Amino acid sequence: MIRPLHALRRRFRETPTETLLAAGLAVLAGIVVFATAETLFPYHSSNHDEGVYLQQASMLLAGQLELYAGSLADAFHPWFFIEDGGRLYPKYTPVPAAMYAVSMALFGEPRVTLAVVAAANAALVYRLGSLAFDRRVGLVASVVYAVSPMALLTTSVFLPYAPTTMLNLAFAVLYLRAVRENALRSAGLAGAVVGIAFFARPYTAVLFAVPFIVHAVWTVLQGVRADGVWPLSDAARRNALTATFGLLGVGVALAYNARMTGSPFVFPYEAFAPMDGPGFGERRILGHEVDYTLDLALEANGYVLWYFATRWFTAGLLGTAVAAVGLAVAARRWFDDQLTGERRRVGALLAALFVTVPLGNLAFWGNYNMLATMDDPTDGLLSQFGAFYHFDLLVPLSVFAAFALVVGWRHARDSAAVGRLSAAASPRAVRAVGIVALATVLLVGGVANAAVLTPPVERHAGNTEKYDTAYEPIDSADFENAVVFIPAPYGDWQNHPFQYLRNDPGFDGPVVYALDREPDDDFAVMDAYPNRTHYRYTYRGTWTGDPDRHVTPKLDELDVREGRRLSGETTVGIPARVDRASVRLFSVSGNHVEYDAGNVGGVGNDYTAEWRLDGDEASLAGANGTVSVADTDELILLVRLVQPDGGTLTYRQEMTVRTTGDTVEVIWPPERTVCRLVDYCDREGTYLPDHPEEHFAGVDFETDVEASS
Repeated sequence: MIRPLHALRRRFRETPTETLLAAGLAVLAGIVVFATAETLFPYHSSNHDEGVYLQQASMLLAGQLELYAGSLADAFHPWFFIEDGGRLYPKYTPVPAAMYAVSMALFGEPRVTLAVVAAANAALVYRLGSLAFDRRVGLVASVVYAVSPMALLTTSVFLPYAPTTMLNLAFAVLYLRAVRENALRSAGLAGAVVGIAFFARPYTAVLFAVPFIVHAVWTVLQGVRADGVWPLSDAARRNALTATFGLLGVGVALAYNARMTGSPFVFPYEAFAPMDGPGFGERRILGHEVDYTLDLALEANGYVLWYFATRWFTAGLLGTAVAAVGLAVAARRWFDDQLTGERRRVGALLAALFVTVPLGNLAFWGNYNMLATMDDPTDGLLSQFGAFYHFDLLVPLSVFAAFALVVGWRHARDSAAVGRLSAAASPRAVRAVGIVALATVLLVGGVANAAVLTPPVERHAGNTEKYDTAYEPIDSADFENAVVFIPAPYGDWQNHPFQYLRNDPGFDGPVVYALDREPDDDFAVMDAYPNRTHYRYTYRGTWTGDPDRHVTPKLDELDVREGRRLSGETTVGIPARVDRASVRLFSVSGNHVEYDAGNVGGVGNDYTAEWRLDGDEASLAGANGTVSVADTDELILLVRLVQPDGGTLTYRQEMTVRTTGDTVEVIWPPERTVCRLVDYCDREGTYLPDHPEEHFAGVDFETDVEASS
């Protein structure tokens, strides 16, 4: 026991100080990202792809690559999942989800993976900076990377960009080790890692790997020129091993494609939207399309890179300018042979990313889509997460910015002015001047970084506050055996926008979420879960992406009222300045009946409308005739109040009904809205009995139904 402790202590003493500091920084970066994910994104972000990866992670833990919903697939259809005959599978590959699944299995908390990715990326940036220049540059590069707004915020959410960068950086470090030490094991590992990166995000991995592929080909050709084709040179054996394991990763990706889409060369994202991949011309996804020309690509990517440089890298434009200086100084030293061998090789490979990543992204219209308005950096996904398709560029920017800072510090330290100060002042005074100078640099950089980091953090905080309000009744409920019908403001998708409300892979968890859709669809869900308590989650207001525009939520427990006949009463309050009313009953599939209620009195009075459902007919007391009702239908009652000047206030009651044999059923309570000037106002007019302040004085809406003979 004592001997291992001595060995560990000796190893610790022998480890360079910069490496120890970098390790501490990596741990700190992981802690900060975990805390950010926990506090700033408790309900996830406005990028609803997070829910896709977390749903996929839970599927992997259940041993599933797809969801099996059968005839209820439309009710359970998650965002960015492909429906194929009752089978649902995600458009994304399972690699990032598998990373999240590991920490879910080990700790019950997927955010642990985010922390590990943050720590690993900081450590790998340190390693690459050390290889390109020296350990001090590597340490500073790690700091510059870790405090960048894009690294902090994008790593704190369940998106694939930071995890894929981790794989790319691990590949780079292993590849460079294999070259330096002629290590076949590292070469094989490099291939395996880049193969996994390809499986995770093929296009991103290729753009990162291109400089290394070019270098590998060049070294093999050099070996052939020097030693001939056979026996294989060291470079040929290394790179053959890297290529073999890399192609194995590609093979796994193609096998996954074949399993999911039926063709190895059709990726799931292509099955979801065939015109969504890289390329020019017509690009399209979910009804959104554009003619993506080279001119449009240049314009959009120009904005993206400018916002990256000025808002999403450390200290904004100041930090980018420092990185440009570092690149220029490094290039001069490469050409002057002041940086030779491995350092020039590593630096050149990192610098080449400034070419491959931006050029490759020109062909991807996603960079156009992240800009809601190209000349507005405070709108769209870019305003919240940065240029995440260019995430890999954080690495060379951080390394060259660190190089400029370290060179500048050393130049200042060795300058003539410092020499004169050292000769004229005491060592303590010299140290004090140095500390003040360093503090000034850190203060200026910190202020600049805070200026670029604060706006997106405030946007995310507003988004979290919005979701915190919206989810309040869900969080307050104690669901044990429940089905909750949820709205779909952005179309028939679950987890878009409510990605916090996800189903277990078997649709058998304590709570099952189903889309609130047409009457026959809702009854089908209730029939499939007859022994559960059913709820309807809705809200008053309009759901938008604006974090400052909140909704007022509501959760109703549902019941199915049934009988041979159903008789109902609807009582509404009469606000001021109402002199008459009319009542109308109609079904979505049939006709209508109505009557004029005449003068309904003044403030404080109420009015009651009586209606009846009998088999395939509905009737309204006071009106002639009946309303035909389909086997499964929606029956709507309107009580319209009219003011002398023509202004109206309409109470709207929407009832989901079904006829089965001699029995009629209605889902209760109905959806109730109160609309000004119009008869239909969607969720803008949702009636909230527990929030009278949301309505005009005098508004009241009570309804009941009973079985009758």
